[in-house]
Amino acid sequence: MDTTELTAAPEIAPDGGVSLLAWLEKMRADTPVWQDEAGAWHVFRSADVRRVSTDARLFSSDTTRLTSPGDQAPPGTLLVIDPPEHRKLRRLVSQAFTPKVVADLEPRITEVTRELLTAVEPDATAFDLVDVLAYPLPVIVIAELLGVPATDRALFRGWAEALMALQVDDPSTGEKLAVAIEEMEAYLNAQIADRRAQPRDDLLTRLVESSIDGERLTDEEVGNFTALLLLAGHVTTTMLLGNVLLCLEDAPGGYERVRADPSLVEPLLEEVLRLRPPFPRVVRVTTEDVEVAGTVIPADSIVWAWVVSANYDEREFAGPARFDLHRTPNAHAAFGHGIHFCLGAPLARLEGRVALELLFERFEHLRVAPGAEVPFHAGGVFGVQRLPVTTTVR
Repeated sequence: MDTTELTAAPEIAPDGGVSLLAWLEKMRADTPVWQDEAGAWHVFRSADVRRVSTDARLFSSDTTRLTSPGDQAPPGTLLVIDPPEHRKLRRLVSQAFTPKVVADLEPRITEVTRELLTAVEPDATAFDLVDVLAYPLPVIVIAELLGVPATDRALFRGWAEALMALQVDDPSTGEKLAVAIEEMEAYLNAQIADRRAQPRDDLLTRLVESSIDGERLTDEEVGNFTALLLLAGHVTTTMLLGNVLLCLEDAPGGYERVRADPSLVEPLLEEVLRLRPPFPRVVRVTTEDVEVAGTVIPADSIVWAWVVSANYDEREFAGPARFDLHRTPNAHAAFGHGIHFCLGAPLARLEGRVALELLFERFEHLRVAPGAEVPFHAGGVFGVQRLPVTTTVR
């Protein structure tokens, strides 16, 4: 691939990220800071990705500052809010993801996983891992935590896919996303109104009844909080579980090796998160002229920090392209850095561990179906839409 002629990063979807990873390797070596034809800047090395991700003074998360003067980030949208507002809102929602709350979910996660795997016919030798487990498991868990009907998961999937498919150069994806957002807002507003009228013992009710600095959260703040939890709360695990099997497929005997040694499950998850982070890049906006790796990036510039590139940085990881179940330390950036470190990381890790342990228990062998088409998501996530597998049941 001739990367010198590229005016934008290669897409993941056409080849599962092969071209993207080759391009990122070249950019780390030759062009650590790069401006694309649209004017956005990109950083690729681990130290620079960490700096852009964590320095909220120089690199703002609030991209709305570039749309129209005076615009503000949507209330309650944690991903695009800067301190000090971010600190207050994160403290509020983080109460739902304390170590105890997450640990207490393990029995229910185990139960849901068993139910989903039991639904696979006992003599079945082929199924779609995404449809059977990777998608429904995290959706059911986060829906039950919030208190919204898990039976509505087809709706949630449609909204998430519209978000994941967004591409700047394809206006139709923006139109589909606008429709999805309108539908999701109407759905969540109805749920919020119901909780205000009839409180329940669920996270959505706690958000509705919460206050910051003595003021109750508005319906818009609660809705934006809930949308983030509902969508990001399942996409990470859905991508992770599919990516695990793809990584094991590339490591001869990998599935059997981990199945024989359960102590390798957690290192497996971390190595897959490094090699295939569900969200391969994050965006920031410069608040003033700032120098990165010898290049001055002007104020009010979009900056993309490539998380997946940081995870392959030769300065941080020995043999970064190698799948290594014994990699120590494994300080990958899949869940972010600093104030925007993923709140749901402990939950995603727990869901991943439980799901894998029960997959290994149920299936002696699990393979990507030979010759099957494995479509990857277009847009901003690193993962598969479907994953046909073949199995041997114990």
